[in-house]
Amino acid sequence: MTYRAGWIHYTNVAPILDTLALPSGVTAITGVPTEMNAALLSGRVDIANISAVEFIRNADILEALPDFSVAVLGPVYSVNLFHTRPLRHVRRIALTAQSAMSVALLEVLLREWGLSPVLERAEGDAETLLKGGYDGVLRIGDSALREWYGVAGPLTPQTTMTSLPDTGRGITVTDLACAWFDLTGHPFTFAVWAYRKDNPPPPALIQAMREARREGLGHLAAVARRHAPRLGLPERVVQHYLWNFRYHLEAPDRLGLHEFAAKAVPGHAELTFGPRPGPVAASRPYEPTH
Repeated sequence: MTYRAGWIHYTNVAPILDTLALPSGVTAITGVPTEMNAALLSGRVDIANISAVEFIRNADILEALPDFSVAVLGPVYSVNLFHTRPLRHVRRIALTAQSAMSVALLEVLLREWGLSPVLERAEGDAETLLKGGYDGVLRIGDSALREWYGVAGPLTPQTTMTSLPDTGRGITVTDLACAWFDLTGHPFTFAVWAYRKDNPPPPALIQAMREARREGLGHLAAVARRHAPRLGLPERVVQHYLWNFRYHLEAPDRLGLHEFAAKAVPGHAELTFGPRPGPVAASRPYEPTH
């Protein structure tokens, strides 16, 4: 029987997916986050790197791999609120329909800040939507990274990514992962690799994913070199972007995940994770130690 994977193949998972060789009996499709979330929940795929908020909302039926994540501690560069007014004066925000995760994070942050702008679905690049009447635009993924660099760049031989400004051309960029870190002091976990509890992935697939991740992380410069032309960005920018991610769902990432779960989905079912590499045979819920 074929085991079906659904990959969200943004650049941020290139170190895992670029060299992943699917074992016999596994097939894969790709799509944007909301498409893969729906595909997993409907049973059209058996495993996907889905938005963490969809894992939380469906924790009664889903389980996550214990050592795979897309997380950051501080800036993410590709989940951004572009705005032309100070945040406290933003009244109307355009939301992408591609990502439930970024919308949920924005909603949590707005509540924590005591702000209640009107949120509307609208697609398009940030500058066009801002000129069209919105004073805030939520953008995600590769296009958000390009648009951030359009505001913050250029990067010169004398500057670093962390020294680039968050304002340019009359636009301010609020990095939502940075805002989460400022609020909580924890990493933010954007995605986990989840599957239905009654249909775990074959060990050969998990092993292939771990080997591909090892290869990709060991050759980030080469990964950046492959993807920079497609993104229209300097290799230095793409390489920094990639080494900024946390791909192993370590204890700090899980703490941030649980804090977000409590804020975004109160009363959610217990989050469970599959067995870690080694002799552990049974999955178990994660229990924060504080």
